[in-house]
Order: sequence, then C-alpha cells, then structure tokens
Amino acid sequence: MRGLTASHRVLATVLTVLGLVGAFVLAAAAPARAGENTFVEVTPNSAQAGSRVDIRASCDNDNNRQAEVHSDAFGRVVLRPDNGFLTGAVTIPGNKQPGDYPVELRCPDNRTATTTLTVLNMAQPSKGPNTGAGGTAGDDRGSGSLLLVGGLTLAAVAAGFGAYGSRRRAGTRP
Repeated sequence: MRGLTASHRVLATVLTVLGLVGAFVLAAAAPARAGENTFVEVTPNSAQAGSRVDIRASCDNDNNRQAEVHSDAFGRVVLRPDNGFLTGAVTIPGNKQPGDYPVELRCPDNRTATTTLTVLNMAQPSKGPNTGAGGTAGDDRGSGSLLLVGGLTLAAVAAGFGAYGSRRRAGTRP
C-alpha cells in the first residue's frame, strides 16, 4: 500500500474487511458436507412442529440408488433419485418437542452426512394484529446475507469517497 494516500489505504482496508465478511456469510450458508460430494440438507432448516420439510442429498456419484435419512425429529425417510440428487419430504409430527435434531444421511456405500433441523413449537395466536394486507412484504429467502454484504459495501464506498473528498478539500485550501 506504499504510495497510496491515507484515504485510499482506508478504502482498501475497508473493502478487504468487507470481502472477508462476505466470504464468511457465504460459507455459513453452505449445506453440511461429509465427503467430496456427500451431503444432506433440510429446507427449511428451522420449521414449526406439524409442518413439512424437504430433504435433498447426494451420495457422491451414487445418486441413481435410494438412500435413507433418519432423525428423531421425524423418523426414517427414503430418498429417491431426482435430477441428479436424492430427494424426499416429510412432515414433522405436530407434538414434536422444540429443539435441535440431527438429520443423518446413510448412503448405499455406507457414506454418511449430517445436518441439523431445528423444530419450533410456538403457540399460534387466535388472531393477528390488523396491520394491513402485506402488499409490500417480499419473499425473504436468503436475502438477509445479500442485504448485509450490500449495505456494508455501500457504507465502505461512501466512507471512502468522504475521506477522499475531505483530503482533496484540505489540500486545496490556502
């Protein structure tokens, strides 16, 4: 960073930090993986007792045969080949206690992978507050990480321009 002005060094440092934060956010969103291409994921990974969850998995290069998934949250589920993956769905029993439950994939070649399903058991209100029709509410699947990284990037760019502008003004005064 030799030869750069102080504002350029600040901007470079901020952008480096933002890059690391973005990499961390993206890495945290990856499915649980056991081997090179052996994994299991549950969508949504936090679900209300009594609701349905989808399961997607891979047994490396052996996705043309059935595999099993087991969890104390829902029991045993057989996954079937579907477009290069193994898929299935199950309904969490309505009386399942809230908590974190391991979900284990067992492949035909005895490879395994594990992820976690969080079961929620919240009491349903009889009637919600009258707050409008929700016309401006959007689909929020996965957009939180993108908004965080975008907001931090925007803040860093604004700080960089502010530092650069104040440096230029300070240098042009008599």
